[in-house]
Amino acid sequence: MKKPTRIIRAGLDKKRNGGVVNTPVIRASTVVYDSVAVMRETHEKSLKREKVLSYGRRGTATHWTLQDALTDLAGGADTVLTPSGLSACTIAILGCVKAGDHILVSDSAYEPTRLFCNGFLKDMGVETEYFDSLIGAGVANLLRDNTTLVFCESPGSHTFEVQDIPAISAAARAHGAKVAVDNTWASPAFCRPLALGAHLSVEAATKYIVGHSDVMLGAVTGTDDAIAGVHKAASAIGFATSPDDVYLATRGLRTLGVRLRQHQENAWAVAQWLQAQPAVKRVLYPPLPSDPGHALWKRDFTGGSGLMGVLFRETSPKAMAAMIDGMKLFALGFSWGGYESLIAPTNPQRSAKPWTEPVPGVRLHVGLEDVDDLIADLAAGLDRFQAALP
Repeated sequence: MKKPTRIIRAGLDKKRNGGVVNTPVIRASTVVYDSVAVMRETHEKSLKREKVLSYGRRGTATHWTLQDALTDLAGGADTVLTPSGLSACTIAILGCVKAGDHILVSDSAYEPTRLFCNGFLKDMGVETEYFDSLIGAGVANLLRDNTTLVFCESPGSHTFEVQDIPAISAAARAHGAKVAVDNTWASPAFCRPLALGAHLSVEAATKYIVGHSDVMLGAVTGTDDAIAGVHKAASAIGFATSPDDVYLATRGLRTLGVRLRQHQENAWAVAQWLQAQPAVKRVLYPPLPSDPGHALWKRDFTGGSGLMGVLFRETSPKAMAAMIDGMKLFALGFSWGGYESLIAPTNPQRSAKPWTEPVPGVRLHVGLEDVDDLIADLAAGLDRFQAALP
């Protein structure tokens, strides 16, 4: 089946659902058994990751539908659901490390992942080293005897570097290390990191999969050898996800294809318009032919989402505030991936290579509103921006 059809059909199980199209919300904590033998048998199946109703924390048919759908779309062996996008990033890492290990993390990784690595992970005896996001196969030179994981975010959600996942994965696999990729920008609709050689594909399902800015959820899909460690870590920590939230994520997933096509169409128009504005130095959006990561994006992705960055020739905090505070359609807020347009100032953090572009810039999530209205809002914002410059 082609991708749009798979998004609609993936994970549906008439037998599981009793003929109902959408898997109902099944809430559960305690599950009762007919006998000690059945209880033991069910528990053993659960330990083997079989999808059987054993205890609420281990999931119900509501969860299994989304897990199966994401596993299908990402091309993996199984999926672990988590309570947030950040928890998906952290459990993917924890599933691959132990005290004394060394990991490599892309310099484009977003701040919460960096904070986890610099704090919690460091305290448990795991060393994090950041690498230039554009290093590609050169990551081989950074791998150590105790390197167990290379964690990528491609494109970076603030600076939008596209990483050469096939080259990074080849180097890591030759060394015996695993590769995890935060794939939230593209979602499984536009990129499949596992097909590019990675072991784990991480999604902040809060964003495009849910699509309506009303659920916190994460997902990690992996190859059989990698997802086992993620399952073990998630079980040990006690992760559980609300069946109500999972139901909404599955409902959002079914329209992912059509929503992303509109996000892409709107974002493309906005990006082209922004490139022509005198105040704009560069638009950070890989689908643009002028973007440094365009060739890799064209090779590895099948589309572009609604998230982009904007750099200015001259900028200041005052000018940035003047622009953002007066926006009518681009609301100021964290996160992205919902139907609505958002804007936020950016000042990227870097460890491996300094960020030398003018700051602050802005990050835009181009939503599903009429694109002419969005451009008019940005035009008025740029007028305020320029008027407030020194």
